[in-house]
Amino acid sequence: MEKFGKSQPVARVEDQRFLTGKGRYVDDIAPEGTLYAAFLRAPVGHGQITELDTSMAEEAEGVALVMTADSYTAAGFTNAMDFDLLELDEGEAAAPRRPVLAEDRVRFIGEVVAVVVADSPAAARDAVEMISLDVEDLPVWVGQTQGGEAIHPEAPDNLAYDWSLGDEAAVEAALAGSAQVVTVEIPDNRVTAAPMEPRGCFAEPMGEGRMHLCVNGQGVWGTRDEVAGCLGIETEVLRVTNPDVGGGFGMKANTYPEYICVAAATKLLGRPVHWMSDRSEAFLADNGGRDLVSTATLGFDEGGKITAYKVETVSNLGAYNASYGQFIQSELFAKVMPGTYDIAHALLKVKGIYTNSAPVEAYRGAGRPEAIFVLEHAMGHAARRLGIDPLELRRRNFIAPDKFPYTSATGVTYDIGNFAKVLTRAEAEADIAGFAGRRAESEKAGKLRGLGLCYYIESILGDKKEFATVVFGESDVELHVGTQSNGQGHETVFAKFLSDQTGIPMAKIRVIQGDSDVISWGGGTGGSRSVTMQNTATLAARDGIVESFAAFLAEREGVDAGDVSFDDERFRVAGSNLSPTMLEVAELAREAGRDDLLKQTHKGQLKSMSFPNGAHLTEIEIDPETGVVEVVRYTVTDDFGVLINPMLAEGQVHGGVAQGLGQALRERMVYDADGQLLSASFMDYAMPRAEDLPMIAFHHEGTPSTNNAMGMKGCGEAGTVGALAAISNAVLDALWPLGVRDIAMPFTPEKVWRAIEERRVAAA
Repeated sequence: MEKFGKSQPVARVEDQRFLTGKGRYVDDIAPEGTLYAAFLRAPVGHGQITELDTSMAEEAEGVALVMTADSYTAAGFTNAMDFDLLELDEGEAAAPRRPVLAEDRVRFIGEVVAVVVADSPAAARDAVEMISLDVEDLPVWVGQTQGGEAIHPEAPDNLAYDWSLGDEAAVEAALAGSAQVVTVEIPDNRVTAAPMEPRGCFAEPMGEGRMHLCVNGQGVWGTRDEVAGCLGIETEVLRVTNPDVGGGFGMKANTYPEYICVAAATKLLGRPVHWMSDRSEAFLADNGGRDLVSTATLGFDEGGKITAYKVETVSNLGAYNASYGQFIQSELFAKVMPGTYDIAHALLKVKGIYTNSAPVEAYRGAGRPEAIFVLEHAMGHAARRLGIDPLELRRRNFIAPDKFPYTSATGVTYDIGNFAKVLTRAEAEADIAGFAGRRAESEKAGKLRGLGLCYYIESILGDKKEFATVVFGESDVELHVGTQSNGQGHETVFAKFLSDQTGIPMAKIRVIQGDSDVISWGGGTGGSRSVTMQNTATLAARDGIVESFAAFLAEREGVDAGDVSFDDERFRVAGSNLSPTMLEVAELAREAGRDDLLKQTHKGQLKSMSFPNGAHLTEIEIDPETGVVEVVRYTVTDDFGVLINPMLAEGQVHGGVAQGLGQALRERMVYDADGQLLSASFMDYAMPRAEDLPMIAFHHEGTPSTNNAMGMKGCGEAGTVGALAAISNAVLDALWPLGVRDIAMPFTPEKVWRAIEERRVAAA
């Protein structure tokens, strides 16, 4: 009999380790006697390297190695990084070379030019200062449109790709025949992940010609393959591990030049080499997120039903293609572009452009928060234009429950949903009926109050297969997983799920992750896939173990295999009182010399992923004298299907909302016209603080997914997907009576105050 997770809010078992300082992060486990790497980075946004003299640095005390592009390639290493290209209907997407170490040009401030390896961090940093670098300035392009002098010859006008999806003629015809058409331009500001633990790594010789590379990433196999390729070694020679990781958010999912340089230095020197980013380096060189401008057009009939939806987007890729950078605002955006609405005609047109800024890659949600923000901000704008209640406008356009499975206008099949039911629950939990009274109280206090709604849907991403290995030891059981925790609580949820399905006490289960020598392959963490995919694999492992253990018991007891059953806690042998636990059968197998039964690997495979969805309702207050926006109420009602651990799911939502709220109200990466980053520290880049965050009320109204045996839907990115439009709609709702029709994130006090003052002056 199939069994769902017990849905118990089990406290995280890893927290005691983290909270008592016993976490094992990259910086904690660097080998004894390690050397330290420091990097010379490009000081200008765009320029030709005319001089690069490392002679003084090479002679400095304590320096073991100085490496530039020339010496790196002279050692036989490949100076080019991997990335995937978007497929176009006509022509090809631009594929400019991205060097590990800058060759003739630098293209963004922070690009790696040289690496110094020395016997202390101070010696390495001092030697970097001794390198003579002269760069002849070239024109810089940081605009939000295609144009400017080409950063790469392969991309005239800095256009990386021009991609579209949908029937343009049908969309334009439907818009032309619409009773009303609403168009709004929607910028989506660039942010940086700023995880608690910056990026870092170390490499060390392992003997017998092998090397170990430890990286605080979100999976090991992609890094193993790319680093091995650049170093010209077989993948089997390189062991890659992930230790405890202090936050990832998509930014740590990719291979960076620093990891390759550190591994190359270890290969050349035969000694351990360690690097840890400081916060300034992180701001300059980490992959950024978001950074696009979209124009959304919605057509409506006389009854407020959507007739057509068109989005035209310009997406900033930064100076180079990142691993999956071309896909985020195109294919991934398209997956949920029509949202939860029954839209017959949709068109997405996207241009990806290069600018003299750090590359842009995945950031919590990767394309889905951007798409839902555009749609739901446009729906909020339309509701005000049409004079229809925002909740009612959504209800008129929701996909009806009897239409599932439903294939959207962009070709994605949603398995199941009951959006009206979730919104009704959200409306009650948020006490929308009492909003008018609360607004009146705010007005008495001299404040402007706004209500914002976002109804989101998310498409779970990533590989649709995963493996689980279960190893029965003498004193415990190891569960080897192909995903990687960055703070989500995987050790708890995976162990608890295996315990629920097998009866093995949770305390006896150890989750093993992030080691390419121990785990042959895994899909890594990203796209909210981890718990759904890993537990699918664990179910497959449970079934395989039950089958093989039942056959063993049947042979041992002289009965047919069909006479042995398992009830998720004990095996039962028909006609006898024998009822061993899974651990007891494992011990019998050990005594019988059946080692083949004690370590089993099984694959979980899904045909389709799931689609979390839900409603975010928030209320904000604005002080018109200062422009300060305060989030005073925040209510989330999600449909995550069947919850495996409600407490961890709620924690993921809280974290996602905090990141979305941070982008909406505070965070913005700013480059000036010369490509200088003006927000390169926490003095200039405003992360949300505790005082910025309200209490977040979380409720669950689940409809089990039909796309996996547990009925689960991922939850890791949902909070961010819903937060952006909820906040932006609330801010505009508060400002709309003053005549403000257009204001872009982040809603800083200065920006909001200026918008209010401009309307006051215009009205005077």
